[in-house]
Amino acid sequence: MGAILGIDTSNYTTSVAIMNEKGNLIAEARKLLPVEEGERGLRQSEAVFKHIEHFPQVIKELEFGGFKEEDLIKVVVSTRPRSDIDSYMPVFRVGESHAKSIAELWQVPIQEVSHQEGHLMAGLWSASGPKSRKFLAVHISGGTTEILIVSRDDNTFKVDKLGAAVDLHAGQFVDRVGVALGLNFPAGPDLEKLAQRGEEGAIIIPSSVDGYNISFSGPNSAAMRAIENNKKPADIALAVQSCIAKALEKVLRRSLKEQEINDILIVGGVAANNYLRMRLKKRLEHPAVGAKLFFADPKFSSDNAIGVAALGLSSDIIF
Repeated sequence: MGAILGIDTSNYTTSVAIMNEKGNLIAEARKLLPVEEGERGLRQSEAVFKHIEHFPQVIKELEFGGFKEEDLIKVVVSTRPRSDIDSYMPVFRVGESHAKSIAELWQVPIQEVSHQEGHLMAGLWSASGPKSRKFLAVHISGGTTEILIVSRDDNTFKVDKLGAAVDLHAGQFVDRVGVALGLNFPAGPDLEKLAQRGEEGAIIIPSSVDGYNISFSGPNSAAMRAIENNKKPADIALAVQSCIAKALEKVLRRSLKEQEINDILIVGGVAANNYLRMRLKKRLEHPAVGAKLFFADPKFSSDNAIGVAALGLSSDIIF
């Protein structure tokens, strides 16, 4: 059976995946780009260099599970952050270069997609929905916080942006507070663990929403003041999670009412947070609201090449 190779070189993860023609994952491998302790990220030039170092390693680590190179029928690679024609980020050129070399060597077609499309497809693949041709989506990570209307045509997407974070992204908010609290970067997993010891309502960080847009700069300043005032780290962590959840709830309630679309797919690294998942499901799937939420599996919420590979499937294979 033929196999599709997916490649994604995002801001902080080098990732490859092999998927067969039926949409079954054969194997995947990924490696986080290292960030020095106390730092809140990498410059693009540093990230490009790390991707170049990591790519041979993830290929070597890939457990092919019986895959033979001669079975390769297509290479799919993310070459830009979003589908917009002017969307660009240097890190994706690393994956693009490797993908073109592999495709040329094995004489197979190459398909270029966006990183955001890969996230959407990873969500559909792992959550088995939404099945509707048109749905709302939230892409929430360290580099993106966007509220989207997604129109699906088999395994391609038309994405229209309703709103976005106007300053800091949700993942940046988490990472800045987390690093200030002495947590490792990226801070999401450690902040979530810390928040489990927090007291609900001990600290309130107001959410800031204007229409479909969200601001996290004010909440970030409020969290930093709480740190300076020696408030309990666990309470601060919980307040950060609560603030993000409240902001998303506000914009999604508006979206549900004004766009008259009930299905919502939530993807991206921040979407792996269990507190966020449970709170949004409780509030938005309430009968009085009527939404149906779909979350990418936590393992596939963060940057990965699985959704990228799935975008290369035949239109006969629909998740």
